[in-house]
Amino acid sequence: MSENSVPDLQMVPATESDYNEFVTMSAGIYGGMDSRVFRYLQWLKDPLRKMFLAKSEGKVVGFLCFMLVDGGTTAVADGLRVAPWMRGCGIAKALQKFCLDNLRSNHPTVTKIRFLGTKDIAPAVLNKYHLLHSKALISVVIPNDQIEEKIKLLENRLESLGGKRPLVALSPSEVLRLFEDPCITEWLLPKGLLIQSWLPLSIQKSNLDLLFRQGIVWFYSHPFDSMSDCAISPRSSDTSEICIDTIQEASAPNPVPLTHSSSLSNPSTLSNNSCGFLSLGTPPFPVSLGDGMHRFDIDLFGTDPISAQTHVLHQLIEMQRVLPSGVNVVFCMYAEESLCPELTQFCQAITPSHALGKQHLLDIDISTLESYLSSQTCF
Repeated sequence: MSENSVPDLQMVPATESDYNEFVTMSAGIYGGMDSRVFRYLQWLKDPLRKMFLAKSEGKVVGFLCFMLVDGGTTAVADGLRVAPWMRGCGIAKALQKFCLDNLRSNHPTVTKIRFLGTKDIAPAVLNKYHLLHSKALISVVIPNDQIEEKIKLLENRLESLGGKRPLVALSPSEVLRLFEDPCITEWLLPKGLLIQSWLPLSIQKSNLDLLFRQGIVWFYSHPFDSMSDCAISPRSSDTSEICIDTIQEASAPNPVPLTHSSSLSNPSTLSNNSCGFLSLGTPPFPVSLGDGMHRFDIDLFGTDPISAQTHVLHQLIEMQRVLPSGVNVVFCMYAEESLCPELTQFCQAITPSHALGKQHLLDIDISTLESYLSSQTCF
């Protein structure tokens, strides 16, 4: 079927009454771990998110939304999908053109579009879009009645690898102070962008305020080679802060050599380690993967394997504290590709796990996109 043969194709703003059709159209996307189904109704109330549907003969057949970030100068495209029975009809391109026209008309300050994808990137795409960074994606499922046991197994596994790195939970004020250090944005964050559960943001206070309202858990490890050079000031009296006890001193040697682990002969790795390690954990939310299944994401920033495993362990402990009673959990880790072997092996202590693929971050100038939308390439 060609684009011109789609009967009565219309582009309209998403509404609450379209939710059930949206869910039906989205069945099976991302293997049942789609977050948009859970967040659709929430996003309708978000003034920074603009959601649009493609309808054919009054039925929902496509979806695309964008979020205004960076003070209104960047749009993050998210959730592009077309009903399985309507794919190949040009609906995706029509949605893109409609959203681009909407940006041009209603949000003229937007100059760049940013987006994330998991598919392999074709050379033709790289000729048009800028590939900013790629991270590994690893997924692990834990049944509810095994969570405590599996966390204990991970604790034992981490001890056998040389012990935990010291880390602290950051309050919003401490996060802001942390990012005042240029080392953090230069070495820990790809292209200076903080990717939180598929939302790439530059380090601006307006963007960080968005994250502070979402109940995200922020953990940070000081540079383990010099605890005296801390990027944040001593703990304040903020009662929302949590201190994580240290089992092993940061300067203690790692007695177990790790494949693909950080090497002192690698200057770039040294620079990353000298800026510590950061992780963000989302509150768990329901997904359609199975009855009583909840998902949460752990975004990891840094290259030290022991720090990465320490952060995963403590994010799991914090997740368990807020997880609804009786539900199973699937968690997704997004980490530098160099950490994939260690994290996969680490999680095999609790369940067979594997890398699901990659998370690719791309962007394009809005003026450039206008000239490219006549081709078949879609973002």
